[in-house]
Amino acid sequence: MMPTPYDFAMISSGSSKVHVIRHGEVENPKKILYGRQPGWRLSERGQAMAQTLGDWSQTLDLGALHVSPLQRAQETAQPISNAHNLSITTDERLIEAANVFEGLAFGVGDGALLHPRAWRHLWNPWRPSWGEPYVDQVNRMLAAVFAAREAADGKDAICVSHQLPIWILRSSIEGRRLIHDPRRRECSLASVTTIHFDEENMISGISYSEPAHHLLPVKK
Repeated sequence: MMPTPYDFAMISSGSSKVHVIRHGEVENPKKILYGRQPGWRLSERGQAMAQTLGDWSQTLDLGALHVSPLQRAQETAQPISNAHNLSITTDERLIEAANVFEGLAFGVGDGALLHPRAWRHLWNPWRPSWGEPYVDQVNRMLAAVFAAREAADGKDAICVSHQLPIWILRSSIEGRRLIHDPRRRECSLASVTTIHFDEENMISGISYSEPAHHLLPVKK
């Protein structure tokens, strides 16, 4: 049975919103599935995306900035930190999902999964068998969101993470099945998935925005 936000104890104080941000574009011309590998930095466009997020964040009364330990997420968070004179708190629970294909040239829809060497990892798409279980991603991401909300102490909070964990978190909150087509994720580079809390300090809904939409690569 999948966990829901209501499995978590209510917190009497905290922000009304937690904005979960996907990092900006990474310098990755060979289309490597970088996963949890260290050292992947933002591209020039990714840096512009990060600055756009910093500008966007200036409208917030921000009390906490919790960030994945990976370099691309830390670099995305830096302009937000600068804009608010707010230190980055690194939270391991916001890290990218583990994946056995990490380090390989691998693009959505490029046919890589049709190669026989991949088949032994594909026996259970519901778990999934090729990476971190979806239920584990939901649990750690929810815990990270609630921790950021508590740290914000009544203000807004920001978490900077990665596409798959963000999408799985959103799918769980909205009650969708977690198995999905990666091409249909609504979680673009530098996008913001906002988790709203009601007056009883429970999750009441999700909204989505793309402050850096003008910088997104044109889809072919």
